[in-house]
Amino acid sequence: MADNPNPIQMQKYLSGIDYPASRDDVVRHAQQQGADNDVLDNLRKMPDREYDGPNAVSQEFSRS
Repeated sequence: MADNPNPIQMQKYLSGIDYPASRDDVVRHAQQQGADNDVLDNLRKMPDREYDGPNAVSQEFSRS
């Protein structure tokens, strides 16, 4: 299996997203931007809450 993606890789798929955004919004946006399954799987593991910006997403993404 591939290495876990890092937050920098993930952030490129979130370019242009409007915050605050729910976990589902983040996953949907990343999917529309062509994120691979490893990134999407890690995003889906994040807690289901509102994220107020890219730093909040990166922190949770790193924990998943």
